[in-house]
Amino acid sequence: MSIKLVNRTIKLLMLSDIFMLTGFGLIQPILAIFIKENLPEGTIFAAGLASTIFIITKSVVQLPFSKYVDDHDNKVKWLIIGSSIICIAPFIYIFSTHIYYIYLAQFLFGIGSGLAYPTWLGLWSINLDKHHESFEWSLYSTLTGLGTAVTAGVGAAVAQYIGFQLTFILTGIMSVISCCVLFFLEQKREKTAKIRDLHYYMHEKV
Repeated sequence: MSIKLVNRTIKLLMLSDIFMLTGFGLIQPILAIFIKENLPEGTIFAAGLASTIFIITKSVVQLPFSKYVDDHDNKVKWLIIGSSIICIAPFIYIFSTHIYYIYLAQFLFGIGSGLAYPTWLGLWSINLDKHHESFEWSLYSTLTGLGTAVTAGVGAAVAQYIGFQLTFILTGIMSVISCCVLFFLEQKREKTAKIRDLHYYMHEKV
């Protein structure tokens, strides 16, 4: 199966995640260093606590929200809302002058991820092409993995030689592009009838 034969919704979801994951890949290796070296009360423990805030918030939000979104046909709307909240986090990093800014950013990042992750998975699952599931999952994993690997090195280099602020700005720009891609999902409805039989399940509305 060639990439050209992957259906439009899967391509858009994949493209959005490539921008989002590779964008945040820019700062994953350096965020703890930024916290420790640039913020009052920024310590290794504080960096770990920031990660804990994100994971706990995401976990608390996503499980009950996934039950809600399974019963409603507004997945695209919630995916856009969640992704938009995620976009706020890197811009908070830019203006952070204290560790509490990072905690706030991680909290919002967790909320956004808790909304976006279940809806992204739901849309991805119901639009997978029958008999090509492994290829599409592998294509997604390969592209996002390679993108994250490249941006991890780029982000570290930018932070070291230019500064943390530019790295955060680039992350913010890429996350905004990721969110903008999702608006094209709303334009897929006219093709629903033609591809209904190719997918596991398809609502008339998404």
